[in-house]
Amino acid sequence: MERKFSLAYLTIPGVDPFDQIRIAAEAGYDYVSLRTIPMGLPGEPQTCLEKDPELFKNIKKALKDSGMKLFDIELVRVREDLPGDYRKAFECGAELGATDVLSSVWTKDHSFAAEQYGSICEQAREFGLTVNLEFPIVSGLTTLDETIAIQDKVNAPNLKLLMDMIYCHWDNVTGEKIKGLDPERFGVIHLCDCPKDTQGMEIAQIVREGREYCGEGVAALEDLLKALPANTCSIELPNTKYIAEYGGAGHAKRCLDHAKAVFKRIGL
Repeated sequence: MERKFSLAYLTIPGVDPFDQIRIAAEAGYDYVSLRTIPMGLPGEPQTCLEKDPELFKNIKKALKDSGMKLFDIELVRVREDLPGDYRKAFECGAELGATDVLSSVWTKDHSFAAEQYGSICEQAREFGLTVNLEFPIVSGLTTLDETIAIQDKVNAPNLKLLMDMIYCHWDNVTGEKIKGLDPERFGVIHLCDCPKDTQGMEIAQIVREGREYCGEGVAALEDLLKALPANTCSIELPNTKYIAEYGGAGHAKRCLDHAKAVFKRIGL
């Protein structure tokens, strides 16, 4: 079965959902991933569908007209000062066709996080959604082992591990470690590579604006991808230099071309 690819919001950040849908369709992606739970960041489109019925209707039409399918919505963040009820956002996402939700932890209180995920997973299950928990190095949950511990404590069948290649690289995750885990634990795969030269760059800068095209960096993509189940891959590859050089659409297309080349080379 041919691997499916989605265009993540962060690959071309700041683009409104209509442009992102169009770019994903024109570049040849199978899916698009939209940020419909805003983080309130400067310069970010505030796409809050449950508060804007007209925007919801227009996005639904854009998806239909382009033939593009929505894969996932983001971003559910778990932190003490953030809301814990996402039912309206989940309902809108599911009505648009989403099957998955992206999430991350922004507190060091992992007991609190596990309690919150129990509720979040119940909410998501009402709408047939899978919650994918990642471990960004800049967040409150930074390793695969910590993420597995949360998953085990919550014990919800719709809570999966989001495997982002750059975070796997920094956490020294190996294919052997992945093979020792139940394949059912895993959900969305985030594709990108870690740049070879990070001198003078802060970790947060690499994460948000300096990721590398697949196969052009130092992450052990072959080892990791061969060990993971053949789940849908969302390309999350922000790079301000490449966007400036190739434009948002050109960068998105190059991201997909590089990813497909890697899969072809390793026989997946």
